[in-house]
Amino acid sequence: MRTIQPDGFVSESKPVEIPAAGVILNADLTIPDDAIAIVAFAHGSGSSRHSSRNRYVAKALNGFKFATLLADLLTEEEEVIDSRTRHLRFDIPMLADRLIDIAAWLQREQQTKHFRIGWFGASTGAGAALIAAARRPENVMAVVSRGGRPDLAGAYLPQVVAPVLLIVGENDPQVIELNQAALTQLNTESRLEIVPNATHLFEEPGTLEAAALLAAEWFRAYSRPV
Repeated sequence: MRTIQPDGFVSESKPVEIPAAGVILNADLTIPDDAIAIVAFAHGSGSSRHSSRNRYVAKALNGFKFATLLADLLTEEEEVIDSRTRHLRFDIPMLADRLIDIAAWLQREQQTKHFRIGWFGASTGAGAALIAAARRPENVMAVVSRGGRPDLAGAYLPQVVAPVLLIVGENDPQVIELNQAALTQLNTESRLEIVPNATHLFEEPGTLEAAALLAAEWFRAYSRPV
């Protein structure tokens, strides 16, 4: 298995606040020296910017000179409510609306507006990221889904212009089937990669690293200026 060989200096992340659909979302922004593009993360159900798996992938991407944005998609108050009701985390259209506002914020901010944007979606967050990419394709270079539910994007799948990489664990058969079906609706540049020995959460040794490397290579391939 290949290993990650980062070539960029990783700067410290800083907290930022992003207005989105009438609320303020907390986020962590990291911009390495000589960053070539930015990858924004769409977390899965019940997760947040503190997700250890997404933070691992973000750090790997920083090493490849990608800026990263890890944003909570729910406010602290919403997270308290959702911990009881569990309904907001599955409101994919609402989450997609917030991702669209996050992309708009990135394109307004002085420190990020010159970057092309990549979406990295995990689990249910992948569905929201694909909807956002379909509805607002401007400046989106590529999308990566890890253990994702692209089927949740529904009728938006054929509208996604950006190339999409679907990464699924070998031992996650139901999600493999969902991703195979979604791939038939995506553009011809899109691809499905199955990581050996991995289950849904990529907890097995080396599997998350493999997914991070696949993501870095995918974003690099499509990070050239428009």
